[in-house]
Amino acid sequence: MDVIHSAIWVSDVEQTLDFYVGELGLEKTNDFVGGDDARNVYVRGESETEIQFKHKPDHDLGEPTTRRFDHLALEVDDTDALVERLTEETESELLRGPLDSTGVSARIAFVTDPDGHVIELIEPREDL
Repeated sequence: MDVIHSAIWVSDVEQTLDFYVGELGLEKTNDFVGGDDARNVYVRGESETEIQFKHKPDHDLGEPTTRRFDHLALEVDDTDALVERLTEETESELLRGPLDSTGVSARIAFVTDPDGHVIELIEPREDL
């Protein structure tokens, strides 16, 4: 058994791709309109696990909340540099960090994507 993908509703596919592909460096792997007329766009990093973004103009996203969906975690090379770039060049909000987490031996930070979903940036560090 393996994890294949997680699906997230978004309000603007192009803005979402600008953030995840343009700013974070993930790769767009698929893009199609499904039988429910929702556009489905997939991205991934170096592994085969993907994030599926779903968009349908009349789909109500509601308010951003961590009551049901807490966050996505992405491995990055330099947490501090990426946080600085995201907060200067995008509307991404820094929620917490950057900080060292000895529990997971990583430098981490929590930021938002264009729809307010929480993204945890994780820079593995063996020295922690």
